[in-house]
Amino acid sequence: MRRTLSTLAFAAMLLTTTAQAAPRETLDFDRGWLFAKDDQAGAETTAFGDARWATVDLPHDWAIAGPFLETAPATGSGAFLPTGVAWYRKHFKTRPGWKDRRVFVELDGVMERSGVWVNGMHLGYRPNGYLPLRYELTPFLRDGDNVIAVRADTASQPASRWYAGSGINRHVRLIVTDDVHLEADATAVRTFAISDAAATVTVTTSVQNQAQSQRSARLAVDLVGPDGKVRASAIGEPLVLGSGRAAAATLSLTLPRPQRWNIGDPALYTARVGVIGDDGQSLDDDDIRFGVREAWFEAATGFWLNGRNVKLKGVAIHADGGAFGAAVPLAFYERRLRGLMALGVNAVRTVHNPFPPEFLDLCDRLGLLVMGEPFDMWTVAKNPQDYHLFFTDWSSSDATAFVRRDRNHPSIVIWSIGNEIHDTAYPIVTQSIIARLKTVFHAQDPTRPVTMALFRPNTTHDYENGTADMLDVVGQNYRETELAKAHADKPSRVIIGTENSKNCESWIVVRDNPAYSGMFLWTGADYLGEADRIGWPAISNPSGLVDRTDHVKPIGWERASWWSATPVVKIARRVTPVIDTSELPTMVGVAMPQPKGPGVLADWSPIDRTPHDETVEVYSNAPEVELIVGGRSLGRRPRNADDKPRQWTVPFVPGTIRAVGYDGKRVVARDELATSGAPAAIRLTATSPTIGRGFDAVGFVEVAVVDARGVVVPDAASMLTAGVEGGTLAAFDNASITDHTAFASDSRAANAGRALVMVRAGEGNAPVVVSVASPGLKTGTARIGVVR
Repeated sequence: MRRTLSTLAFAAMLLTTTAQAAPRETLDFDRGWLFAKDDQAGAETTAFGDARWATVDLPHDWAIAGPFLETAPATGSGAFLPTGVAWYRKHFKTRPGWKDRRVFVELDGVMERSGVWVNGMHLGYRPNGYLPLRYELTPFLRDGDNVIAVRADTASQPASRWYAGSGINRHVRLIVTDDVHLEADATAVRTFAISDAAATVTVTTSVQNQAQSQRSARLAVDLVGPDGKVRASAIGEPLVLGSGRAAAATLSLTLPRPQRWNIGDPALYTARVGVIGDDGQSLDDDDIRFGVREAWFEAATGFWLNGRNVKLKGVAIHADGGAFGAAVPLAFYERRLRGLMALGVNAVRTVHNPFPPEFLDLCDRLGLLVMGEPFDMWTVAKNPQDYHLFFTDWSSSDATAFVRRDRNHPSIVIWSIGNEIHDTAYPIVTQSIIARLKTVFHAQDPTRPVTMALFRPNTTHDYENGTADMLDVVGQNYRETELAKAHADKPSRVIIGTENSKNCESWIVVRDNPAYSGMFLWTGADYLGEADRIGWPAISNPSGLVDRTDHVKPIGWERASWWSATPVVKIARRVTPVIDTSELPTMVGVAMPQPKGPGVLADWSPIDRTPHDETVEVYSNAPEVELIVGGRSLGRRPRNADDKPRQWTVPFVPGTIRAVGYDGKRVVARDELATSGAPAAIRLTATSPTIGRGFDAVGFVEVAVVDARGVVVPDAASMLTAGVEGGTLAAFDNASITDHTAFASDSRAANAGRALVMVRAGEGNAPVVVSVASPGLKTGTARIGVVR
C-alpha cells in the first residue's frame, strides 16, 4: 500500500506542487473580538447589538483584572477573583478564496462550559475549559458580515482547587481546507528501530472526503531535519475515498543518521504531511514537529532516555502565569522554565489539566521532559461544581482529545490519568475507570506508559487490592518510603514519585534507590489560588522553588545544590525551622502547625542589628565550602553525606558575609551578602536586550530597591510607579501572596525590596523605555530594543 520515493527529483516536484497550491490556510483569529460580562440574551444572534461592547484581543482572561474579594464564590481556591458568565463576539467576512472550501474554527481553550455559535447556529458545547474546540463553519457562512459568538460560563462555583481563569484564554484560528483533507489531530508520528545509522519513522493519519462524490488521493510525507533540509520522502498508493467517508493511511520511512532528541540537545524534525489528488495537486498539508528518541521505564532501574539512565528531577507546575492569570504569553512560560532548568530541573508535571499546546512546543524546544495529566478528579468531587459532574459523560472523549493533541511531542514521556483521585476508596469503581482510561490512552498512543498520582494508597489498600498494579508505572504522591516499600514488596513494579515534598529526606530516598524513576516537587513555582488553608487575604500558594515573579527562593537554591550539574554556592539565614508533615497521617499533617516566620532568608540584613547569633546555611554542591564573615574565615566544611546544607552559627556583625566553593584548590563558585542601609534608589534590570511583537512577546524588567551602595533592601515596601514609553505595561507584580493591587495597575508596593515590570512593544521601531519611581528614591530606567 506504499512505496518509497526513488528519486529526489520526484520529491522536489511534490514540494513545488505543494508550495504553488497553498492547500491549507491557517489564519490568526485572535484580534478584534468584542466582549461583555454577564449573560446577554440573544448574544448568539447576528442581529444582536454589540456596538457598546469592549474590544479585546485573545487570549483573554477577564477575571484576572479583579477585584479580589473575600466573598468571591470561587473562594481562596480561585484566588478570591471573580467568576461568572461572559460573551465574546467577532465579526468577519468570507474571502473569495474560500469558495468551494471547508472553513473550521479552532479554539485552544474556553474556560469553561462553553457554547459556540456562528450566525445564530449552535455549533457545540464543552464543559472542559482546558481542551481544544474545533467546529466547521462552512454550512453557515454567508456573503457579507458573519458573526461567531462564544459564551464562557464560570458562574458555578467553587469548581477548581486553583485559579483557572475565565473567558477565551487561549489562541484561536481559522483553518481553510479542500473538501479532501487531513482529519484534525489524526496524524501520529512514531519512531522505531533507532540507531546511529538510521531510524524508522511511521506516519499514520486519516484522510477525510467531504465532497459530494467519490475521490481518490494519496498520502505524501517529507521528513525535514533540524537544519531545514529534507532527509526522507515517501508517497503512498491511491486511497479511494467515498463521499462523506474517511480512510486511514500509513507511510513508513527510513531516516538516515538521525539526531536524537535529548535533554540539553533537543533535535527536532518536521513531518510535512500532505494529501495529493489524482492530478498531482496538493489538497491539504500539515507540519508535525517530532523528535527521534527512545524513552522507557524499567522496574529495577527507573527511567531511560536514549540508552542513558536518567533520574527525573521534576517539578509540578500549574498553568497560570501569575499576573497574566490564565492567558499566558509564551515568553512568560519560557522565562519560568529556563529559570527552573537552571536549578537542575529536567522534567515538569502539568498539573492537573491540559496545558496550552505552545507550552509543550516550548518543552520540546528546551529539551524538558513532561508528565501530561488531564484530570484532578473522577466521579468523587473535590469541589461541588467541579469536573466530577461531567466525568462519566465526557472523560473518554476528553481523554481522547487530550492524547491526540499532544502525542507527537517528544518531551512527553509518560501520561498520568489522575491526581489524588478520591474514587480509590471504592476499588471496583476505580479499577473500572483505570481500565477504561488506559484503553483510551493506549489506543491513541501505544508508545507511552500510564500512571496516576495515588493518594494515601496504604489507607485505601491500593497495593493489596490490585489498583496500583493496573498502572504501567505506579505513581504516588509524597510518602516516598511507602512507594519504595511497595517496590521492595513486589520488585516487578515500576515506580515514580508523582508529587513530592522538598525536604532532604524525600530526595535521599529517591536519589539512593535505583528503582525510583524520579520525583516531581510540589511545586516549581508559586501559583494563584489554592489559598484556602492560609485563608484571606492570601491569594496564591507560596509552595514554589521560585515565587510568582520567578525570583528564586532559598529553597530553590537548596534544590539546585542537589540537582544542578553546574557549581552552586548560595548563602541564607535560617530564621525558623520547617516541620516535614509528608509522612504523617493525613489529618495529623493537615493540623500540624508550622512555626511562624519566614523560614530562611537570602540576606545579611536582620531587623535586629545588635549583636546576636545567626544560623547561616550554605547551599552548595562543591566538595568544600569556606565561610568568611567580616573578612575572617570560619574554615572549610565538606559536603554532607545526606546532602543537607552546611550550617554555621555566626555572631552577627554588619558588613559582608561570603561563601567560596572549592574543588580541591580550585574555586568553583562564590556568593556574597551585605548588610543593607536605607533605601536610596530603584535599580532596574532588563532580563533580555530585545523584545518581539505580539501577545506572546513580553519583556521583563526586574525592580530592586537598593541602598546607596547598591545592596537590595530586603524589608523595603516602597510604593513604586512604573512608566513605559514606546510600548505598553502588560503587568506589574511583586510576588506578595496578600497584595490585592490589580496586576494591570502601574503602581504597587515593593515586596521584600523587589518587583517585576512586564511590557509589550508598541507599533513603532523605537525601543521600549521603562522607568520606575518612588518618592525620595532615585528613579530607575531600563531600555529594551524592539525586533521587527
